[in-house]
Amino acid sequence: MDLLKKILARAKADKQRIVLPEATEERTLKAADKVLADELADIILIGNPYEIGQLAVKWDLNNIDKATIIDPLNNPKSEEYAELLAELRKKKGMTIEQARELVKNPLYLGCMIIKTGGADGQISGALSTTGDTLRPALQIIKCEPGITCVSGAMLLLTGARQYGKDGVVVIGDVAVTPVPDADQLAQIAYTTAQTAKAVAGIAEPKVAMLSFSTHGSAKHEVIDKVVEATRIAKERYPDLQIDGELQADAALVPEVAEKKAKGSEIAGKANVLIVPNLEVGNIGYKLVQRLGGAIAIGPILQGIARPVNDLSRGCSIDDIYYMVAITACQAQDLKESAAK
Repeated sequence: MDLLKKILARAKADKQRIVLPEATEERTLKAADKVLADELADIILIGNPYEIGQLAVKWDLNNIDKATIIDPLNNPKSEEYAELLAELRKKKGMTIEQARELVKNPLYLGCMIIKTGGADGQISGALSTTGDTLRPALQIIKCEPGITCVSGAMLLLTGARQYGKDGVVVIGDVAVTPVPDADQLAQIAYTTAQTAKAVAGIAEPKVAMLSFSTHGSAKHEVIDKVVEATRIAKERYPDLQIDGELQADAALVPEVAEKKAKGSEIAGKANVLIVPNLEVGNIGYKLVQRLGGAIAIGPILQGIARPVNDLSRGCSIDDIYYMVAITACQAQDLKESAAK
């Protein structure tokens, strides 16, 4: 749990402006109240101010008045946002009338606030689907430069402190891209390493590209994809510490690495694991979570130019609270990278 405390401390040290577009949803509003009470972030709530105020009284929330509340149906910037959205989507045939309707949608409105510099990140999904969360983000905020593939990373906090970074491993993709090609897999490696730095505080991500083969011990076209992805990543991101293809035991266990991947700088030391497809990632982290007792934090969306994160519709108040902190850490990292 030490990592969670570190994430909270980093968020508090440089407060970011986080949009919660599902402001009248009970868990979301209660999480917002806790965030504001703890001064974790500056919160922008999207919803009817009167309704939000009434719900705050009903649920005995005493900090909601510290938030900025924006009414999507009575927003003085609506026309400005509509004109910008119509321009952004002109090639797709969007009319100004369509844009005026969309900026009343809280998820689109939140992304417009971020696009125009009024906020640093957004979190939704307590009510909305992943598609509804991602669509406005990709249409308005778009991917970060050089990235075309959005993915999701999971932080795994395990009791096996001899592996990863003191038992912490970051795995991707677990959430978005079902069958990435080699180029997309290389991007996932890069963005997952970024998440490892920004959120998990891993100063030196060591990335293992996983498969059922280690350095040519088996032959198959699915292995070829991982080998090609590793080659692309090394060429495109020369500062990235990466190796593949590696089996999971060779990636994590020094004794196995010595036998299977002698001379590898990553094998036996990996703290970032890249799986070949979404099936493996999703099944794998859930097995580690349920059978191995690991704490799984995420998914954390990556590859978008500004952080937009997706909650499970079964999320808890604490899930939202910690995701605010994670989103803040991502925003801090993106600002630092842009300043370099």
